[in-house]
Amino acid sequence: MSASRWDAAQVHGGAEELAELLVDTVAGGASVGFLAPLDRAEAAAWWEGRAAAVAAGQLAVWVARGEDGRVAGTVSLAFPDKPNSRHRAELVKLMVHRSGRGRGLGRGLLAIAEEAAAAAGITLLHLDTETGSPAENLYRSAGWTRVGGIPDHAASPAGVLRPTALYYKHLGTGA
Repeated sequence: MSASRWDAAQVHGGAEELAELLVDTVAGGASVGFLAPLDRAEAAAWWEGRAAAVAAGQLAVWVARGEDGRVAGTVSLAFPDKPNSRHRAELVKLMVHRSGRGRGLGRGLLAIAEEAAAAAGITLLHLDTETGSPAENLYRSAGWTRVGGIPDHAASPAGVLRPTALYYKHLGTGA
């Protein structure tokens, strides 16, 4: 599995490809912040809006392509802008196209983000995910620690309020 880090121009220019992945992820029931059915134009606009954060260094985006050359998965790291929190980042929008699931792509993207974070001096990662989702198994098996949950935190793609599980992972010297 290989993935590349995209700059702001790539995120902006690749918004349509990324939108296809986002629409598929939401249609598959993953809770990534959107309700189903997600309009492709809305998804593309959302990705285009991320380009400014990438340009500002507040967001890092990695994209993996499948054997067919299409976007198969993505993961991002969001970096805080406060001086007292520059040692940490939030893992966001780990998505794998339904056609590519079960082949280690999600685990590979997670590892890429963790390695890049450590190389950048990040010592703590955190994330939230829908309680009981397949993503929870991935994070636990990758050494993330569950610290609790929040009831009715976010609506599922079907619009049903669901609990969210909170996780963290120490990297490098912060472990």
